[in-house]
Amino acid sequence: MIKKITAAICIILVLGIAIIILGKQPEPLDKESESSLILATHPYGFIRKDLRLVDSTRPTQANKDFTGVDSRTLDVSYWHPVNRLGELPEGKHPLVVYSHGFGSTRNSGQHIAEFLASNGYIVIAADFPLTNTSAPGGPKLKDVVNQPGDVSFLIDNVILWSQDKEHVLATHLDTTRIGVTGISLGGMTTILVSYHPSNRDPRIKAAASIAGPTNTFSETFYRNTGIPFLMLASNIDALVPYNEHALTVLDRVPQSSLVTIAGGSHLGFADYSGILRWLDNPDAIGCYSLMNNIDIEEEPWHALLGTPEQGVLYEPVPLPCQTMPLPEAINPLRQHSLTQLVIFSFFESHFNKAREKRNYFNHFLHEVLPQEITEVSVRRRNN
Repeated sequence: MIKKITAAICIILVLGIAIIILGKQPEPLDKESESSLILATHPYGFIRKDLRLVDSTRPTQANKDFTGVDSRTLDVSYWHPVNRLGELPEGKHPLVVYSHGFGSTRNSGQHIAEFLASNGYIVIAADFPLTNTSAPGGPKLKDVVNQPGDVSFLIDNVILWSQDKEHVLATHLDTTRIGVTGISLGGMTTILVSYHPSNRDPRIKAAASIAGPTNTFSETFYRNTGIPFLMLASNIDALVPYNEHALTVLDRVPQSSLVTIAGGSHLGFADYSGILRWLDNPDAIGCYSLMNNIDIEEEPWHALLGTPEQGVLYEPVPLPCQTMPLPEAINPLRQHSLTQLVIFSFFESHFNKAREKRNYFNHFLHEVLPQEITEVSVRRRNN
């Protein structure tokens, strides 16, 4: 009898796992579409490596019962392509640094990192010291002001690895092709490290924010550099409202594009949201978590970002999660695929070594993708 009960439990568990993994799949893309062909193209395999890095030059501030330390510790992952021999392909490869959102981890960008790595990119991401899920004292929103330094620290390390004859990345990094991207607060980190008058990293040549807050920055803020910028956003985002953040990009950021996914959720951009596809809108979970982790009565901290003369707007930030009930969102797995397409084609339109390929991906992103995918619309500003 015990054996039968055990067997029945095992069968139920297997069926449950199968339903979670295989159930509620999104409608597939047209197999003949360019979008489908790009998603299916993986010239390389990839390898992920995990390690811990310590920046001893900058402190981690105190946070509630955490007294702070005189260094910043980052748990890091990096991905790189491998050929059929399991070796990093010959030549120099572009680098993309991924930044996670508030109360999240570097794994939220795993789907982006794996796709980029399988197409020839080196990708690195870290759990930021005070905004990750397990931050001492709990996630601290305002520590975002220190994260541009973390991104630069990661770039420094990849460059050092590429100069180390014993490292797998030796001679394989193209320092003229460094890009940054990130989701939510990671999108804000991307903006800060790309445009901030004193904290930006001039080695960055292209930046893509995924549902990142922008309403704190005026057009003046973005005049510090002329790199290409992309905003990927959803029109029903409950956590970073679309009208206040995404729609302002084209008016403020030169050389910018705005890609909108109709019906996408905020959490739907993150890798782990796949399991939330059974919900009508994953942002219901996101709103619950966010509102339990941020202090909405906290004093404004615009001054930590910069001055009005530098383009920082000292205006109230719109509160998240004000629209209830939430509208139904698209399947997060579909949103993952669209995110991969947008981010990859954006970086390829600037980083591919062949001009014809850069032109192809520029055309694909701005013209073909919105024609093939009904949820996607694209607008751009060229000056």
